[in-house]
Amino acid sequence: MAKDQDVKLRLMKECIQELRSSTEKYGDITLGRFLIARSMDPNKAAKMFVSWQKWRDSFVPLGFIPASEVDDELKTRKVFLQGLCKTGHPIAILSLSKHYPAKDQQQFKKFIVHVLDKIIASGIRGREIGNEKMVAIIDMKQLSYKNVDARGLISGFQFLQAYYPERLERLYVLNMPSFFVSVWKMISYFLEKATLDKIVIVTNEEQRKRFVMEIGTEALPEEFGGEAKLVAIQDVEAPRLEC
Repeated sequence: MAKDQDVKLRLMKECIQELRSSTEKYGDITLGRFLIARSMDPNKAAKMFVSWQKWRDSFVPLGFIPASEVDDELKTRKVFLQGLCKTGHPIAILSLSKHYPAKDQQQFKKFIVHVLDKIIASGIRGREIGNEKMVAIIDMKQLSYKNVDARGLISGFQFLQAYYPERLERLYVLNMPSFFVSVWKMISYFLEKATLDKIVIVTNEEQRKRFVMEIGTEALPEEFGGEAKLVAIQDVEAPRLEC
């Protein structure tokens, strides 16, 4: 890290101690994600980090969410994990036409954490742990009104922004139907600018070709112009995420 970043990291650690918390188990790369997410403001980054620690301790007391606790959501086989893209980031795909608004909101929130943890952990390939990012694809092909779940998407984005800072490299939205445009505009109100800047809505052939080129055909499923087969996330072995 640059000298200025080192200074701000030191100040952030001091702020965390003043908030009666500890950074003992965490490296500078992990702390740096919170700094970046809060525009390099040590005080704001420290508050975000401590809030994240408290959330993680209460919501994920085991350190992970077992698949058995989110079985109903996994059964739909709506999330896929495709290996690494050309830039080395794990690729996750959400088939929105297989999703239905959850009856059990607590299980759905646990499902979000289970999925995000596994996607990020799958990107650990000999690099320094703490800086893994993901590339996500939301596919809206064959989406119908019964699949629309603005609340669920907002929850997913809010978890990503509050508890997984700087974990998203890029998000592609494919096959958005015209009726969903107004829903997306409403969802966008809940997204931070840094998140919106990472979202690409693919709407024409030129953008689709660029999308395929950026991901790479080796890991991209045939359905999207690649050479791979879709692999449901529960069929993928991955280490547990060490936060």
